[in-house]
Amino acid sequence: MLGPGCGGGRQGLFSSGLLLPWRGPHSRDWTGLAGSGEGQGQILQRFPEKDWEDNPFPQGIELFCQPSGWQLCPERNPPTFFVAVLTDINSERHYCACLTFWEPVEPTQEAVGTKDASEREEEADEGGWGQLSPGAAAAAQPGQLFAPKTLVLVSRLDHTEVFRNSLGLIYTIHVEGLNVGLESVIGNLLTCTVPLAGGSQRTISLGAGDRQVIQTPLADSLPVSRCSVALLFRQLGITNVLSLFCAALTEHKVLFLSRSYQRLADACRGLLALLFPLRYSFTYVPILPAQLLEVLSTPTPFIIGVNAAFQAETQELLDVIVADLDGGTVAVPECVHIPPLPEPLQSQTHSVLSMVLDPELELADLAFPPSMVSTSSLKMQDKELRAVFLRLFAQLLQGYRWCLHIVRIHPEPVIRFHKAAFLGQRGLMEDDFLMKVLEGMAFAGFVSERGVPYRPTDLFDELVAHEVARMRADENHPQRVLRHVQELAEQLYKNENPYPAVAMHKVQRPGEASHLRRAPRPFPRLDEGTVQWIVDQAAAKMQGAPPAVKAERKTTVPSGPPMTAILERCSGPQVNSARRLEVVRNCISYVFEAKMLEAKKLLPAVLRALKGRAARRCLAQELHVHVQQNRAVLDHQQFDFVVRMMNCCLQDCTSLDEHGIAAALLPLVTAFCRKLSPGVTQFAYSCVQEHVVWSTPQFWEAMFYGDVQTHIRALYLEPAEDRATSQEAAEVSAQEDERSALDVAAEQRRLWPALSREKQQELVQKEESTVFSQAIHYANRMSYLLLPLDSSKSRLLRERAGLGDLESASNSLVTNSMAGSVAESYDTESGFEDAETCDVAGAVVRFINRFVDKVCTESGVTSEHLKGLHVMVPDIVQMHIETLEAVHRESKRLPPIQKPKLLRPRLLPGEECVLDGLRVYLLPDGREEGTGGSGGGPALLPAEGAVFLTTYRVIFTGMPTDPLVGEQVVVRSFPLAALTKEKRISVQTPVDQLLQDGLQLRSCTFQLLKMAFDEEVGSDSAELFRKQLHKLRYPPDIRSTFAFTLGSTQTPSRPARIAKDKGPSLKTLSRNLVKNAKKTMGRQHVTRKKYSPPGWEHHSQPPPEDQEDEISVSEELEPSTLTPSSALKPSDRMTMSSLVERACCRDYQRLGLGTLSSSLSRAKSEPFRISPVNRMYAICRSYPGLLIVPQSIQDNALQRVSRCYRQNRFPVVCWRSGHSKAVLLRSGGLHGKGVVGLFKAQNAPSPGQSQADSSSVEQEKYLQAVVSSMPRYADASGRNTLSGFSSAHMGSHGKWGSVRVSGRSSGLSTDVGSRLASRDGLSTPQANGAPADAGFLRPQRAALYIIGDKAQLKGVRQDPLQQWELVPIEVFEARQVKASFKKLLKACVPGCPATEPGPASFLRSLEDSEWLIQIHKLLEISVLVVGLLDAGSSVLVSLEDGWDITTQVVSLVQLLSDPFYRTLEGFRLLVEKEWLSFGHRFSHRGAHTLAGQSSGFTPVFLQFLDCVYQVHLQFPMEFEFSQFYLKFLGYHHASRRFRTFLLDSDYERIELGLLYEEKGERRGQLVCRSVWEYVDRLSKRTPVFYNYMYAPEDTEVLRPYSNVSNLKVWDFYTEETLAEGPPYDWELAQGPPEPSEEERPDGGAPQSRRRVVWPCYDSRPRVQPDAISRLLEELQRLETELGRPPERWKDTWDRVKAAQRLEVRPDGRGTPSSLLVSSVPHHRRSLGVYLQEGPMGSTLSLSLDSDQSSSSTASARQAARRSTSTLYSQFQTAESENRSYEGTLYKKGAFMKPWKARWFVLDKTKHQLRYYDHRVDTECKGVIDLAEVEAVGPGTPTMGAPKTVDEKAFFDVKTTRRVYCFCAQDVPSAQQWVDRIQSCLSDA
Repeated sequence: MLGPGCGGGRQGLFSSGLLLPWRGPHSRDWTGLAGSGEGQGQILQRFPEKDWEDNPFPQGIELFCQPSGWQLCPERNPPTFFVAVLTDINSERHYCACLTFWEPVEPTQEAVGTKDASEREEEADEGGWGQLSPGAAAAAQPGQLFAPKTLVLVSRLDHTEVFRNSLGLIYTIHVEGLNVGLESVIGNLLTCTVPLAGGSQRTISLGAGDRQVIQTPLADSLPVSRCSVALLFRQLGITNVLSLFCAALTEHKVLFLSRSYQRLADACRGLLALLFPLRYSFTYVPILPAQLLEVLSTPTPFIIGVNAAFQAETQELLDVIVADLDGGTVAVPECVHIPPLPEPLQSQTHSVLSMVLDPELELADLAFPPSMVSTSSLKMQDKELRAVFLRLFAQLLQGYRWCLHIVRIHPEPVIRFHKAAFLGQRGLMEDDFLMKVLEGMAFAGFVSERGVPYRPTDLFDELVAHEVARMRADENHPQRVLRHVQELAEQLYKNENPYPAVAMHKVQRPGEASHLRRAPRPFPRLDEGTVQWIVDQAAAKMQGAPPAVKAERKTTVPSGPPMTAILERCSGPQVNSARRLEVVRNCISYVFEAKMLEAKKLLPAVLRALKGRAARRCLAQELHVHVQQNRAVLDHQQFDFVVRMMNCCLQDCTSLDEHGIAAALLPLVTAFCRKLSPGVTQFAYSCVQEHVVWSTPQFWEAMFYGDVQTHIRALYLEPAEDRATSQEAAEVSAQEDERSALDVAAEQRRLWPALSREKQQELVQKEESTVFSQAIHYANRMSYLLLPLDSSKSRLLRERAGLGDLESASNSLVTNSMAGSVAESYDTESGFEDAETCDVAGAVVRFINRFVDKVCTESGVTSEHLKGLHVMVPDIVQMHIETLEAVHRESKRLPPIQKPKLLRPRLLPGEECVLDGLRVYLLPDGREEGTGGSGGGPALLPAEGAVFLTTYRVIFTGMPTDPLVGEQVVVRSFPLAALTKEKRISVQTPVDQLLQDGLQLRSCTFQLLKMAFDEEVGSDSAELFRKQLHKLRYPPDIRSTFAFTLGSTQTPSRPARIAKDKGPSLKTLSRNLVKNAKKTMGRQHVTRKKYSPPGWEHHSQPPPEDQEDEISVSEELEPSTLTPSSALKPSDRMTMSSLVERACCRDYQRLGLGTLSSSLSRAKSEPFRISPVNRMYAICRSYPGLLIVPQSIQDNALQRVSRCYRQNRFPVVCWRSGHSKAVLLRSGGLHGKGVVGLFKAQNAPSPGQSQADSSSVEQEKYLQAVVSSMPRYADASGRNTLSGFSSAHMGSHGKWGSVRVSGRSSGLSTDVGSRLASRDGLSTPQANGAPADAGFLRPQRAALYIIGDKAQLKGVRQDPLQQWELVPIEVFEARQVKASFKKLLKACVPGCPATEPGPASFLRSLEDSEWLIQIHKLLEISVLVVGLLDAGSSVLVSLEDGWDITTQVVSLVQLLSDPFYRTLEGFRLLVEKEWLSFGHRFSHRGAHTLAGQSSGFTPVFLQFLDCVYQVHLQFPMEFEFSQFYLKFLGYHHASRRFRTFLLDSDYERIELGLLYEEKGERRGQLVCRSVWEYVDRLSKRTPVFYNYMYAPEDTEVLRPYSNVSNLKVWDFYTEETLAEGPPYDWELAQGPPEPSEEERPDGGAPQSRRRVVWPCYDSRPRVQPDAISRLLEELQRLETELGRPPERWKDTWDRVKAAQRLEVRPDGRGTPSSLLVSSVPHHRRSLGVYLQEGPMGSTLSLSLDSDQSSSSTASARQAARRSTSTLYSQFQTAESENRSYEGTLYKKGAFMKPWKARWFVLDKTKHQLRYYDHRVDTECKGVIDLAEVEAVGPGTPTMGAPKTVDEKAFFDVKTTRRVYCFCAQDVPSAQQWVDRIQSCLSDA
């Protein structure tokens, strides 16, 4: 920092000096002012009066002379001194030394001051001081005030002591009145010359008998700290100073507080000294004046000192680190995070600092401490502390010169630092501290200042280059570290004090307390002329002297050894042994020697090794070798291998490529290529683009600068032309090869001044051309790696990490692409471009242009060249796109080499692919079968294939990796809605043994997908898969589910309208519903009255007119409506009311609960009625609209009753026993004040009862009404006890699994609940799990039993007078079901193999799940209820909220009690009624939407199906449906394929318009939205849901065993079909037909009909032979051969059964079930062997006949004829038909179909009524088997019937399955048809 010389170029010490006093506003009236006022300084005199040429005078200096403000003072203070630092606009520092003294203010005095050649005096006339203490006032004259005056010296040199002495001398001369002219002293001060830096010193005298030595430091670059660092550590301590050090380095704001200005200046100086070799480049104000405090709120970092008096003003600064020097604290705000030094440097530095500061610490624990401990002086300690930090920087930055890129050497060096490589080599990529330091301004300055290869060096350069090895060796030896520190400290000390002995000062000082003596006069005004004359004299003298120039010793800066990692971070897989590198080399050799098999063997090991850095480097080196040997053109297989290895290398590279792997591969990807076709070559870059590193600008910049450096170095290393011999040239070039680019640059910088101007120009031009040509090269390279091979991937390109973010400053990809495309469209001429190419090309052009702009500007490329580049870039990109089109076209024709082809899954109609196949490996989980475990069989898993995500399912399709298994397709899939858990796993892929990311997906349909992603699947693709999966699994709204979106084009617009405004539309809907209900029911009543059969006549009164508000549902229906399978005939166009209540109403009518009206005349005969009280869903939203309640209860009372029950689910009747007339009721659990209160309070309620009490009274009345509605069974014979009753009735109707206990058990304990709750339940009296007699409940049978939760009914006393009794039981909650199911899932589908193989671990985990215990409890409670109902007592099930366990129990009870529910139609009705209409929360329990995600999957319905399965297993002949039907429902209740099991209640379904649509509107044939419709369609085609063993006993009540030992694990949980996935989507499960053995391709005779069935691969139920299905298929085949339309399987089967019945009937003894089964009822239970029914026995014989005969067709016919009298007709031709009577009739189609005219033929021989489209039609459209006809009677015209025909021309034919409605042309022909059919029936 050279000061302005006074002439002759010598360095002047001081730029200017002045005196500054200050005038207050009221100087004359000083006596009257007592307030405090802030004054302002005023410059009295300044010397020299004109600015020096090169050093202008700093403005605003007055503020800094009195930083706390100019104020008057009541007493004379001693003089003060401090040095403030000002920084000018050029970042030059100015040191302002201020000496302030106080002078009395005379009342009349005009303040006069002098300006001194190097001073400023400031005089503050202040209006007064705030408080004048009396003592102070007494000391001086009364009322005397003192004003400050300041002498200021401003210099650009930092010599604090000289400043202090010089100003002190001036002050001394003035105070002591020495006989020396102040002008001459100031003149001498301004003109004295200062020695140049470099350790020289000079003695100066100011002419007052004084002597001073000015000492310069040895090295200018090293800061001078004096004692400031040591003071800083003393004031704040080690930890605090380290925090401040890290904060300043990472660009945080630091504020020092102290009462001393000198301390503030020293602290700031000390902190800056610690930062060396980095220079602090932000705001630096060691002493901030009070008027400038707002500077503290600046957003930029700073180091500022402020007087502690202003601490309050700093309180609200939120992001400033405040260091209180006086208090020794550092306060770091919460929002500020200071990253610490990387370990182990942090702890090492801390321990060395403590050794320096406290040497006694090491000796404190010694038994015999030394008597004397040598302590360093403060100055020396200061240098030791600095030495510690100097070592720290040397360790942090060691080897930094190896990461410098020299981009230009001439005219000035341009140097860039490769930050990523530096961090990567140090192993500190994740380190926050170093990352921030390298990104900071200080480090940027460090690189530009110290990166220069040829410059003077200093201590740091030596340290970082030569001492690194020593520092590493000393790390664990504290004493050696300390010794090194002391050596460095010596050097630092010597730098500041090169000649300590000589520096002797002699300067006069004022006497003690001289400031208290009254000064003879104020500081005089000086004579400017005298001072100026002295200055001019000196200038003239200097003019002739030669300029003093400091000789700089420039040298080449040493680079030091290459860096090593601060901490060797070596984890297991990273360590690369020489063996692994050998494997990599061998594999590459094999690839290039075309030994592909050998290479293939090694590839997995290579890919595994490439996880390590060394192996990746090795790969790049090896590939380089092969490029140099011109073997870059590869064949397809070689190319694939090389690309695969490159991708494996690149997949672990971060975006910054800190290890230089991508940099090493960059030249290779443009070198390796393969010929696709003549003229079309594909380079490797087109196959390695999917890596984030290519879209990172910093990577490209670092690469560019590295390449430029190489070329610049080569430019100067070109061999000279005049080299003597080639040998000499070779030696020289070998030496030159070893020289680094920095060495070359240093040499060139040394030679530069000696070169001629032309030569200099030439070199500059050459360098500029080199950079320019590299820029063109890189534009090409970037287009190679950024333009995708397939232009359709443009979307992907934009989403790759870098390009999107670079589009604009925003991080949003959407806005970026928008912004980009809009901007681009303005640039193009037409304004529009082809969107596809514009999108890709535009983004790439912008990316490259940005890059080119940045690097060319930094590298000094001329503006003409830069413009040329901008023109070139779009052309380069466009050309490359055109090249790629050909490559892409040709590459698609290539056969893929190593990867198996992706197998596309079969999709359902309407199912769409969301994510196309991601290559994955399906790994084996804990199930052994797939891996060919204990069960034998092939290892199907692991399999290699792809995972697909559709709108409905997650599907894996692939092939086993085991080559021995053959080409078997493996499929595993499950519906998205069934996903219960998804977790990330890290697994090894089976083929390459790579550790890959994987996913484990578990579904509630008992499927587990454990997948490892192939290495070609990027992490972003895997993440996208997870996100899409989650989005589809939990859609925001139920309307987004597959069931709704499927076939959504056909959805009516109504739901959307309802959704818009739910409230009003629902209200309107309900209003219409009621209106329609009235109309419809009235109309039904009227129209049907005429045709009612005689037996029903007395019911047919019209409802009274005055009771129009009540809905009257009458039973004036044809008898046909009471049959279970009757067709639903709409009375007119389907109105809402008849739709909404379809299932309930049908069932209520069947049970005789449906003929209900409110007319009092009927009340006695009809105990129950249908109440429409919930028609608006106002009382209970989860109940259906119409409910069965006691006749005597009015609707308005129901509202009050409902308040006593949870969710307002009050007791309603859901079933009535046919023989005992007992009813089953259901409700929610009780609220606190409900029945419980009713039992607890024995007294009648008081008159002032509350609302709740009145509800309880209503409730009591309600239950009383239920009781009184039941018929009494009491008689005098003692059968009024329950036990007597049950033993009488159960003998005839019940089915117990063993011998029952006699009535004696009535004496057992009445505490039912405790035993039901225990694991064994009621097994005390019986070992097999059938409960004991229901008589144990109470000797006196109650009319009504209330099954309630034990916890709820605690403390309730039994009251013998009541007619009902409480049965408290313990039940499990829904959350227990959920927890149990989770464990069951893990037991049946474990994620990984068990530790101990074998069945024991499965059984243990099954037991832990407690699933079977829950099934046991459910069955036990149900059997108990069945017993009570059968005994004539009614039961109310009132558990939890009434929609989970209650639903399970009442459904099971009805299933066990009523054979109708064990048919297909009945089971459907049961589910629709109890589960759907009564509001089981399917959506909530299945977590169907985002809202339910947290609640998870709770399989309440699945548990019910499991119970049904257990019953089915024990009574296989009682169920019309097969076990497959249960699995089908179990699968699809969770699959969301159908709309049936969506939403939580009928109310919600109406709201979405779902009920109306599903039950009312007929849709196209393609899409089934209802599961029932699907089952119906499928049942017509195949008997998959039918149980051939069905042979029911109509009055049968089932009582299954319920002990856990009697229960089986449902095979739905454990079976799997890998051949085709779950078999429950029938369209997908039907694989291609098996080729028959007869059609052998080789023409040989069929060998065998055997087929190998693999466990877990084939569907065993489908491939196992089933005689009946086989025969039915055979019949269909024969019919087709004979040219007849094949009959439906069900018709054939029913006819066979009917014929069997006819054959048996003549005996008069047999019953259908008496053929194989004895009449003992409980033997019908299956005990491990399924006993088969009679008809089946005969078909089995058929089957054997047909199989054993050689000519199977003929023998099958004979067998058929032999077996049944009716089957022979199947094989007669159409010509020989017998037509007994024929004619045209109108026939009503099935449900919702119109009337159609058909040609009917009555065939007496075949006993059939057939119909055709028209008279000449030979193809029969349908057959009514007369054997099934039960009655023929008059019919009713319904909607759509022919209008002109008389009503009497209608007649109905009722069969066992449905009712056919006919209409003849007129009444006589109708009568004739009826007579003919009747005669046929009587003939039979």
